[in-house]
Amino acid sequence: MSLQNLFNQIENARSQFLKECEGLSISQSHFKPSPKVWSITDNTEHLYWAEFGGINGMWKAIEGKKTNNPVWTKAAIHEGLSIEDIVDLTWKPKEDVPLGAEPRIGGSLEFWTTSLKSCSVLLKDLYVELKTHEHLEEIIYPHPISGPLNVIQRFEFLRFHIDRHSEQVRNLKKHHDFPNA
Repeated sequence: MSLQNLFNQIENARSQFLKECEGLSISQSHFKPSPKVWSITDNTEHLYWAEFGGINGMWKAIEGKKTNNPVWTKAAIHEGLSIEDIVDLTWKPKEDVPLGAEPRIGGSLEFWTTSLKSCSVLLKDLYVELKTHEHLEEIIYPHPISGPLNVIQRFEFLRFHIDRHSEQVRNLKKHHDFPNA
């Protein structure tokens, strides 16, 4: 799949996630059916931190390649695998959130949806930079759970991850105790 298609998939996934967050009351956005389940606001904050960190990591990998000081020098153990296959191989059924990607400062859903939208600008600039590179599979930045992912797999991960949390938001909205607007 082309980088352009992957970029479009991420943007579409983000747009769909943001649509799931539209029109919610404050009580709906903060609804948690149990203490260990994230609210819609928590999911959104998490997506922001995860995408922000992932994009920053890809920029670090690009800089490392340009300076002949790559971020990852070991084997590309997931070469040729889709992100779904990599997640199946590396994730537990209920995975712990990586340090730095956890919802941690709270706030309003509106703040976090606006923050998540800002990742679109960061991703667009990264996409433009990546179009100038010939061997994208050589630009590798490790994921805290899945290990070394090249930038194509990282783009696939962004789409996968947003879709995963969209499903969590839909499930929250279907919960029998979800507040009425």
